[in-house]
Amino acid sequence: MELLPRSPGEFGSARYWDRFFRQRGQRPFEWYGAFPELCPVLHKYVRPRDKVLVVGCGNSELSEQMYDMGMCEDIINIDISDAVIRQMQERSGSKRPKMSYLLMDMLQMDFPDAHFQVVLDKGTLDAILTDEEEATIAKVDKMFAEISRVLQVGGRYLCVSLAQAHVLKKAVEYFSREGWVVRVHQVSGSGDKQQFVLPVFVYVMTKFRKISGSAPQILEICPEEQDKPMRVDSAERLVAAVKDRQHYALLCSQLSKTPCGEQVSLDLCDKESGQPRYTLHVVDSPSVKPSRDNHFAIFIVPQGRETEWLFGTEEGRRQLAASAGFRRLVTVALHREQHYEGMAGIQAELSGKVMELAPPGLPARQQVPFLSVGGDIGVRTVQHRDTSPLSGEYVVEDVKGDGTFYFRRLIFLRNRNVVQSEARLLAPAPLPGQRKRRKDKKKPSPAEPPAAIDKSYLCCEHHKAMVAGLCLLGGLDPLPGTLLAVLVVGLGGGSLPLFVHDYFSQARVAVVEIDPSMLEVATCWFGFSQGDRMQVHISDGLDYVAKLAAEVSALPPAAPAQYDAIMFDVDSKDLTVGMSCPPPAFVEKPFLQKVKTILKPEGVFVLNLVCRDARLKESVLSTLREVFPLLYTRRIEGEVNEILFCQPSPEGRRDPTELGARARALEGALRQPGRPWDSSFVLADMLQAVRIL
Repeated sequence: MELLPRSPGEFGSARYWDRFFRQRGQRPFEWYGAFPELCPVLHKYVRPRDKVLVVGCGNSELSEQMYDMGMCEDIINIDISDAVIRQMQERSGSKRPKMSYLLMDMLQMDFPDAHFQVVLDKGTLDAILTDEEEATIAKVDKMFAEISRVLQVGGRYLCVSLAQAHVLKKAVEYFSREGWVVRVHQVSGSGDKQQFVLPVFVYVMTKFRKISGSAPQILEICPEEQDKPMRVDSAERLVAAVKDRQHYALLCSQLSKTPCGEQVSLDLCDKESGQPRYTLHVVDSPSVKPSRDNHFAIFIVPQGRETEWLFGTEEGRRQLAASAGFRRLVTVALHREQHYEGMAGIQAELSGKVMELAPPGLPARQQVPFLSVGGDIGVRTVQHRDTSPLSGEYVVEDVKGDGTFYFRRLIFLRNRNVVQSEARLLAPAPLPGQRKRRKDKKKPSPAEPPAAIDKSYLCCEHHKAMVAGLCLLGGLDPLPGTLLAVLVVGLGGGSLPLFVHDYFSQARVAVVEIDPSMLEVATCWFGFSQGDRMQVHISDGLDYVAKLAAEVSALPPAAPAQYDAIMFDVDSKDLTVGMSCPPPAFVEKPFLQKVKTILKPEGVFVLNLVCRDARLKESVLSTLREVFPLLYTRRIEGEVNEILFCQPSPEGRRDPTELGARARALEGALRQPGRPWDSSFVLADMLQAVRIL
């Protein structure tokens, strides 16, 4: 049976609705949900003594149910369809003597001014405002004007709608311009209906006397899970907030029907501030064999560990889901700006929401496990927060790693899932007499991590590879007592130059850093210090190298170049480029030629390359090969980083046996008695995976 109109414009036609209701018969037609879903919102705004007008009533049971439940009895229902009005008069008749049905056009009503306390519209505005043509807008303006006329001051226009952007925007702009308070409720449980995937909303427009001049708009939204409204500052923001909830409903509907081929991510925001509180990733593993208990699980990522490969990358999360053995795993990352009341509190907060992301085929009443590492939510302590004109907002935070160690991290919040710098913290030394105290003395709080930096430990694998690259130096043995001139571009927390300075006792290290804030951070929070053999120059690395190259070029041909090793570990501030390290200007041919000019013939140029764009990466490698005849590469396992070792002369090429021997000799010299050494840092292993390009 054909019940749909030939064109959207027919929704405003009495002739269409007469035909519709004659064909449909006595079966109620419920636009956008029935009374049980709408009742929690309606009862807030409809009082028992109110006079209520229902416009475009159709043959919905909503008015009858409101009457029968005692919500309100003085209800007048109007519609332009004579067929449905007669049908409803027969159906309701003497059962509800205080409720009436009238044939009337809501664009031209017969009621006196200020006659009602409530006007209720269930889908009628959506049916009329099908487009933004001039004639349609004029009809809607007339509808709104009539509703405004028959409502008393303090009265409410309640409009049940799917909240298409143009419909919501028109209603909000019209009534807020008239000085009304506008509030939008999401109807609880409306997003899972078979008829409508999208959630249903109720606009609540409360009439106030219009004040001359410019009165502030009052616009609010009430998400379904909370009663307290959230204020927004513009119609555009209100429309955007509704759109976010619609997208979420569509996502949940999609996830409930089919496995997701690609990982889906979304933020759940704090009710009070509107700021992200949880970041969820939905990971499906179709290869996992289904059983009764492995359909669905939630994994809470401990605070501070969301940047690790296993939790912070698609590939890592896919491996985590497969090893956990669940067909769908939702990983949950916690935000540093938020406070959490332990695992039990998180589980109570998320249990209802994550079930909306359940996979198809989840058995009814299936208990969904919450998983984590070590059973807790980790420790994160923000030690310092500031804003740099160059790097933007950043934080220095201490986090508990996998085990007993704490780590200090520098995070640029413009790219909050990337650790800019990291250092391991030392356990505090016992105070004199501390061992004699009672054994049952209360232990230090886990929220108070140690503060001293372990300078012997390089947290970043790419830093270890860059140090190992010193084995490639030609013409001398890179032993700790050898005179070395090293230039490092990019300071960060200072771990790399500090390690070279401390373990190569005769190395003179020059560091170039464009951002003075980073020197302050490294000094105050990462144990960095300057001295006779360590100097920091606040300058753009491009300018500094260009200046040095010009000075070297002005010297006689026999004069030596300046540096044995040059290391680039500098991030790009432009996140739109597919290369986050270094900035593209640092790998352009004219600049690389200047780098070569200040590098000794037997020296090594070490570059940390982080490039996700395959074409761009190949272009960078091609340019490097044009400038440096000998090029080695070392991929960092589980990361995007690739360390490139570039040498000015092909004569410096070394076979694997010689390279391994030099690495073992250097490591043996660095492991001096009484000097701490990270046993996991094996130079020969670092160079074993090096290959020549």
